[in-house]
Amino acid sequence: MKVAILCGSVYGTAEEVARNAKQLLTDAGFEVFLNSRATLADIQAFAPQALLAVTSTTGMGELPDNLVALYSAIRDQLPGAWRGLPGAVIALGDESYGDTFCGGGEQLRELFGELGVREVLPMLRLDSSVTVTPEEDSEPWIADLIKALSQ
Repeated sequence: MKVAILCGSVYGTAEEVARNAKQLLTDAGFEVFLNSRATLADIQAFAPQALLAVTSTTGMGELPDNLVALYSAIRDQLPGAWRGLPGAVIALGDESYGDTFCGGGEQLRELFGELGVREVLPMLRLDSSVTVTPEEDSEPWIADLIKALSQ
């Protein structure tokens, strides 16, 4: 199965989580596309069979700058080929921000819903005020994702 990882990162932490997820998925036999500067055309050329979004949250619950153009392109085009694909989201944030905690991930969940992407696991929320190793803390969830995608 071909898995495309959409990645939004401000300081590199979400990108580290995404790289770790790529490695774990690759080790499990998946073909994985990850490019934090990917365009919609890049992802469509890969022809994903599943989607994973990994993003931090910035400002007042917004997506990181490196993901905004891709997010907008997907919203504008709503690729029909992605309808029904399995998908999941890992969101990083700081719970002290209250209502905007993991807001970037929530935006991607909503976008996946608009696309008709089938959520195979509840969104993983990683709180930066609690975790010091988010890439390691995400591994049990990624193992569950691998199981869900393998069924």
